Amino acid sequence: MNRDHLRDLSAALAAALLVTTAAVIGTAVQDRYGTLRVSRPPLYGHWEPHVGPGTPAAIVVAVAVVAYGPLLAARLPWRALLVTTCGTAMAWTFSLALIDGWQRGIARRLTTRYEYLQVIEPVNRFDDIPAALRDFTRHILIHSPDAWPAHVAGHPPGATLTFVLLDRIGLGGGAWAGVWCIIAGATAAVAVLVTVRALCGEALARRAAPFLVLAPAAVWMGTSADGYFAAVAAWAVAFLALAVTGHRPGATGLASGLLFGLTAYLSYGLTLFAVIAGAALLLGSRRLRPLPYLLAGLVVVPAAFTFAGFDWWEAYHLLVTRYYQGAGGVRPYGYWVWANLACTALVVGPATVAGLRRAGAAAVREGFRRRLRTAVDAPESRLALLVFAALLALLTADLSGMSKAETERIWLPFALWLLPACALLTRPRAWLTAQAVLALLLNHLLLTGW
Repeated sequence: MNRDHLRDLSAALAAALLVTTAAVIGTAVQDRYGTLRVSRPPLYGHWEPHVGPGTPAAIVVAVAVVAYGPLLAARLPWRALLVTTCGTAMAWTFSLALIDGWQRGIARRLTTRYEYLQVIEPVNRFDDIPAALRDFTRHILIHSPDAWPAHVAGHPPGATLTFVLLDRIGLGGGAWAGVWCIIAGATAAVAVLVTVRALCGEALARRAAPFLVLAPAAVWMGTSADGYFAAVAAWAVAFLALAVTGHRPGATGLASGLLFGLTAYLSYGLTLFAVIAGAALLLGSRRLRPLPYLLAGLVVVPAAFTFAGFDWWEAYHLLVTRYYQGAGGVRPYGYWVWANLACTALVVGPATVAGLRRAGAAAVREGFRRRLRTAVDAPESRLALLVFAALLALLTADLSGMSKAETERIWLPFALWLLPACALLTRPRAWLTAQAVLALLLNHLLLTGW
């Protein structure tokens, strides 16, 4: 075994040690003080070993991707690879969700008392959408009249409005909402591939494809609205990458701006995607031409919501108050500021941790710390800049203190952009096996809260 492989394993073992430490210390703190508000720290879930109808399918998908994924990723025509990636990611996510069964794993996930569908059934509080938007901020605080459920209050109304519009076109109820999130979330892998190809080269994108499919993140992408948010944000970056590399800069720049505007009205925290967007702009070779189209698209969604009577800034400040009225005011920052990173290690898996180590090494080799332009000339260093921008956004969210626990789903949009670092690994089948085993163990041993 060469030195690079030993370093990869050391990075993965360090991540495992972080997870173990977070579990041991977290369990002791929770048992003694009850302040973590999770039963299986650092994850939000319950210990419940189980199998389900999705178990055989999940194993088949995992074996197929490990055995054939790297070969197909290298040989398929590009468009066929994108379609195959999307379909396989969808199959992986569906099969993992169905380990918990149809009702518990998909149909009921978005109908709990914390979720978006609570404001649609049995009484649709968004029956008059303009009125609901005008009054949205009046129901954010816990003690306000008819306070919104936690997830409705915790997000701008674009998130809830998505499910309201699904209901209006006849796709109401928890089952359709869950299916929507899985299908939308699966497209995020395609968006990341498009971005990596445009900014870092096709070879690295192809090597990343199997890892984007077989990510442990799929455990939480299934029927979590954050999987849908991740897809919208990912496509915003993908269209930006196409725009700044000369692929129809007007149309793709406008599409990127529209999606970035929508992203800000799906989740307050996703404004940090500006960091990833900045990396895409830096890596682009034709930055100026798409900028007017990007900015024009960027104002559309905020202008529409503002005109409808929703004040984003007022809502955000009220959310901060509500956050500390609930579990956020009890959960200790001193534990979660590092235990959140243990959650992320589980979401992205050991392969991504090893890939990030390689990305750092590649950046150093190319003189990243000395001369930025030299660094971004090499495909590996360009990829390093992209994934480290996502890591910076994630760390900023962590330090903010507004994400204490439950980050296995909240940070999915950022975690997705760490996965391409796996393209730098050698021996992909061994690392894919580790990713699949971790995902299967998580889903079979824990009943996750999301």
